[in-house]
Amino acid sequence: MERIVTVDENDNVLGEEDKEKCHDGGGLLHRAFLAMVLDDSGKLLITRRSGTKRLWPGFWDGTVASHLFRGENYEEASKRRLSQELGLITDTVDYLFKFHYTARYGDIGTENEICAVTLVKGIDIAGIVPNRDEISDVAPIALEKLIDDLGSNGDHYTPWLALAIKHMKKLRMW
Repeated sequence: MERIVTVDENDNVLGEEDKEKCHDGGGLLHRAFLAMVLDDSGKLLITRRSGTKRLWPGFWDGTVASHLFRGENYEEASKRRLSQELGLITDTVDYLFKFHYTARYGDIGTENEICAVTLVKGIDIAGIVPNRDEISDVAPIALEKLIDDLGSNGDHYTPWLALAIKHMKKLRMW
């Protein structure tokens, strides 16, 4: 069983718990991250979550979203999952910001997370090979087009991606 870091509202570590338990009912507050990869033309690499995912299966997401294990920081966890989910090895992951959100997925479960957003820039995406257990599709998209599409087709995207993009826009990060 995968155990992830649980935290308080100030992102102080409380312990660790089984990932599935963290998503049951109203969800236990835990650490997560959204790694955003910009290709060498400045487009964001978005991924479609596998249809086998418990929460938000088949939804479009940022490049990689996952959880932290005990002892990892946000950048280390981002590197680990970029490698596992896309075969992308990088030494340069920049922490941008974090936010708290809670989102319920029907009667199936809840995300209750302190979610950090990390960024990797200038990647040649030609050699990326998605792990099909995690990702069913990959697409580069211009940030302006993503913002427009979130406005008209927001129900096709994960809630944490929409919130991250909203924060990035508010902070004028592009």
